[in-house]
Amino acid sequence: MKCGWREGNQIRLLENGDEYYPAVFTAIEQARQKIILETFIWFEDAVGWQLHDALLQAARRGVSIEVLLDGYGSADLNDSFVGELTAAGVVFRYYDPRPRLFGMRTNLFRRMHRKIVVVDGTVAFVGGINFSAEHMSDYGPEAKQDYAVRVEGPVVQDILQFEVENLPGNADARRFWHRRHRPEANRTPGEAQALFVWRDNHDHRDDIERHYLQMLAHAKREVIIANAYFFPGYRLLHAMRKSARRGVTVKLVVQGEPDMPIVKVGARLLYRYLLKGGVKIFEYRRRPLHGKVALMDDRWATVGSSNLDPLSLSLNLEANLIVHDRAFNHTLRENLNNIIAHDCQQVDSSMVPERSWWNLTQSVLAFHFLRHFPAVIGWLPAHTPKMAQVPPPEQRSLETQDRYDPENPGVKP
Repeated sequence: MKCGWREGNQIRLLENGDEYYPAVFTAIEQARQKIILETFIWFEDAVGWQLHDALLQAARRGVSIEVLLDGYGSADLNDSFVGELTAAGVVFRYYDPRPRLFGMRTNLFRRMHRKIVVVDGTVAFVGGINFSAEHMSDYGPEAKQDYAVRVEGPVVQDILQFEVENLPGNADARRFWHRRHRPEANRTPGEAQALFVWRDNHDHRDDIERHYLQMLAHAKREVIIANAYFFPGYRLLHAMRKSARRGVTVKLVVQGEPDMPIVKVGARLLYRYLLKGGVKIFEYRRRPLHGKVALMDDRWATVGSSNLDPLSLSLNLEANLIVHDRAFNHTLRENLNNIIAHDCQQVDSSMVPERSWWNLTQSVLAFHFLRHFPAVIGWLPAHTPKMAQVPPPEQRSLETQDRYDPENPGVKP
């Protein structure tokens, strides 16, 4: 499948769970035909139960629902929590569920990291927000700063086609479903151009990174990149420096209060290289940054699930929406400049580790380890991740019940 730029879309920026969850739950409540939802994390907390109840009510009124969760990120959902949904007809799948070893999750790499919701083929959501209470601003100091978009218009059909073509099952049935449920017209077309892009481990290995590189090459005035887990390869770092050196204002927002300390260690290894090239770096200090957004000049912007680190750029399944629209770009720019002004500390030379043989050795070793991390993982014994469907309770035979495990629901691979 190949996607092109689509004209006439309406795209709204959603900040944090405070804006994202009400928009998604409203769309689910209004669904009449089909809901497709995939996410990396679905926790059994207040937000998770809200999603559970919204999907359950939709299923009971006859809406067809398919859910795909990551087997690592969402490994702890209770059997009864899932069983109530499957009993109502929800098709519930896990991406690469694996049994635990001494209580530890072993499926660390090649994760399904996308966050996408499509409702009736007319409304879609793409971004970096999972379904958990930690994305709500009232969660406390550990509440995550993040973004998603609500989309209407022709690009929704590209997102829908991507989802349908990646569903397990008979290809003829998928084509029939797609023809049957294609909406005749857009309900509220807008003015935005949009392009849906994704990363997989087959034909689209570097699509998201490639669009970042093209953006940096074409920037004329300003680039702002806000990314939670920032440790890209040399090509993107070089492109950022090259853009700054020709006079473009390049701002990078990274975590200053990370949820994982190694994140700050990795990013700070790059500070000297980027600062020397003229890139302005800001550490977001208000709470953990989880966003994956960027903008260029007054039209180009992207929101999605892809970090700029070895996992997202080389191993995980990711999805971003790229937008050409002045109004959307202005909204995102105002948001990012506001957090830069009020919630960030600009990095200067005093925050860069002092030059010494020991620090230089540490930096070189850590940099090359992280840079070649995907290749190292590739040397390990590999497996092909599979999707496994959780059967509804009434379809489980005694044999099935004996071998069913919510951490490894591999009954229907």
